[in-house]
Amino acid sequence: MEDDNLHKKNKRVVVKVGTSTLTYENGNINLSRLEKLTREISDLTNRGYEIILVSSGAIGMGKAKLKLTEKPKTIMEKQAVAAVGQCELMALYSRLFGEYSHTVAQVLLTRDVIEDKHMRNNVSNTFKVLLSRGIIPIVNENDTVSIDEIENVCRFGDNDKLGAIVANVTNSDLLIILSDIDGLYDCDPRKNENAKLVEVVEEIDEKLEQSAGGAGSDAGTGGMKTKIEAAKLTMDSGINMIIANGSEEKSIDRILSGEKIGTLFIGRSEK
Repeated sequence: MEDDNLHKKNKRVVVKVGTSTLTYENGNINLSRLEKLTREISDLTNRGYEIILVSSGAIGMGKAKLKLTEKPKTIMEKQAVAAVGQCELMALYSRLFGEYSHTVAQVLLTRDVIEDKHMRNNVSNTFKVLLSRGIIPIVNENDTVSIDEIENVCRFGDNDKLGAIVANVTNSDLLIILSDIDGLYDCDPRKNENAKLVEVVEEIDEKLEQSAGGAGSDAGTGGMKTKIEAAKLTMDSGINMIIANGSEEKSIDRILSGEKIGTLFIGRSEK
């Protein structure tokens, strides 16, 4: 199926960025990439797009702020470091987006909020008001009270599934997951140099799930498996999803312009 026309209707877009996209291998924040990301989203907002940013990186930011030489090990330490890091992350986003005259809002979510119908409606209404006023919502899982994402046993998995759920709650047209890999391959490209990029996925079967493999970078908690789980959610909701490399120049802009980048998962209603 050709995807040339699938991008033209995209107005409300969820962009999920992982820890590996926001930080260097040593764990420190990649300011250059973060500045480019905020500038690109600001420019797209100026053009009329409604962008919701789902951002990882709280623990990484907290680790850098507290000058820790290694990741915290206990639940309590991780939650405390995340609390410090979330503050730092939002302050940085607020300053960078502010340079382009855009206001941001912090939205912290937990699984119970998403699963409870009344609270889910409240969350949906909050997003509606923020977007109607041109405010850019920045979403993360509330690590201080939720151990799911921290412990990697969870339903969200490094915010990939959270991004899919946010796309669903906000009736978005597209979810873009920016990762440290170009997209979905038919086998692990880190182990097989002949691995081929899968450009379009219309259905997720057992073979495709097996090819997803494990985690990528050590910086985050999610891997291709959680991205496939996110794709299932978006596809079932009739929402398109794209996995692309976050290090590519202006990847979001190029995707929204119709360029074929990464792997496109087509929502059910698009068939």
